Amino acid sequence: MPYVDPEIIAEVKRVDLLTYLQEREPDELVRISPGVYCTKEHDSLKISNGKWFWWSRDLGGRSALDFLVKVRDMAFLDAVEHLRADRPAVARASPPAHAAPPASAPRPAFRLPRRCADDDAMRYLESRGISRSLLKGLVDAGDVYGTMRGGVACAVFVGRDRTGVPRYAALRSCEGGFKGEAPRSDKRFAFSLQSVRNNGVLHVFESAIDALSYVTILEHEGKQTASLGMLSLGGVSVPHARNGAPKLPLALAQHLDDRPYIASLALHLDNDEAGRRAAREIARAAASRGVAASMEPPPEGKDVNEFLLARRSRGRAPDRGR
Repeated sequence: MPYVDPEIIAEVKRVDLLTYLQEREPDELVRISPGVYCTKEHDSLKISNGKWFWWSRDLGGRSALDFLVKVRDMAFLDAVEHLRADRPAVARASPPAHAAPPASAPRPAFRLPRRCADDDAMRYLESRGISRSLLKGLVDAGDVYGTMRGGVACAVFVGRDRTGVPRYAALRSCEGGFKGEAPRSDKRFAFSLQSVRNNGVLHVFESAIDALSYVTILEHEGKQTASLGMLSLGGVSVPHARNGAPKLPLALAQHLDDRPYIASLALHLDNDEAGRRAAREIARAAASRGVAASMEPPPEGKDVNEFLLARRSRGRAPDRGR
C-alpha cells in the first residue's frame, strides 16, 4: 500500500461522522430525537454522543473514516483522500501551527468530475430499468455521464442553475453502494429535468435515478412528458426553523424561487417512515408559501426505481398505480 503520512491519517480520524454528514451530506441525516440521528440510506445506523453504530450489521465506530470504509465500502486510501478534499472539518481538526488561511480567501470554483466512462454509466443505469432513449438524450446534453472515482465507474447527474451553468453533481457508483456529491457542489441546484411548457406541477424525488425511473414509467404508458418538471433533492432531510417549523430543502426552495409559476408539488418520496415523514413536512413548508403538495409514493417497493424494476421483472409494462 502506498505510504500515507501518519499525521494526515490522524487528521481525518478526528472528523466524527455527524460533523462529516452535516457538512458534506446534510440531506442524508434524519433526526430521530435530540442528539440522535440515523442516515437516510440506513435507518438502523444510529449516531449519538460522537459515535455511530449500524445495528443491522453489528458494526460501529466513531470517525467518518470508519464509516466510509465499513459502510460505504471505500478503499482506505480513497476514504482518506475523500475526507481531505475540500473538508472544512479536517481543516478545523488540525490547523497549521505556522499560518492560517486568510479569512477573505476565495472559495475554489465548482468543477464537474472528469468525463471518461459514459458507457459504464449507461450500462449501469439501463440495468436499473431506465429507458435507453431517455439516457441517450441526457448523455448527449451532458446532464448525465460517467466518471472514474478510485478505480470505480460512477454515474454523474449534473445540476444547473437557471442560466444553465453547472453548479452541482451527484455521483452514484456503478459497483458498490457509494453515493455522494462532487466537491464544492451547490445543493441549491440539484439535478432536475425541465420543460419549456411546464404545466405548473413539479414532481419531486429523493434521487436522480428515481426521477428518471418515473419518466421511464410514463414512457412505457405512452404518456407525454414534455410538460413535466422533475427535481431530485439528492437525498431528503428537511431543515427546521428555531421554532421547530419545517423548512423546504435547499434545492426545492431555490427551484420555487426561480420558477414562480409552479403551483403544486407531487412528492414521490420513498415509501418508508422517513420518506413519509419528510413528505408531510415538505407539504407543510410548501403550504406556507401557497404551494399545494400531494403525496404520491410508489404503490409498490421502497422507491420509484424499485417499483419500476418490480414491474419489469414480471414482464409487464410499468404503470404508476395509485
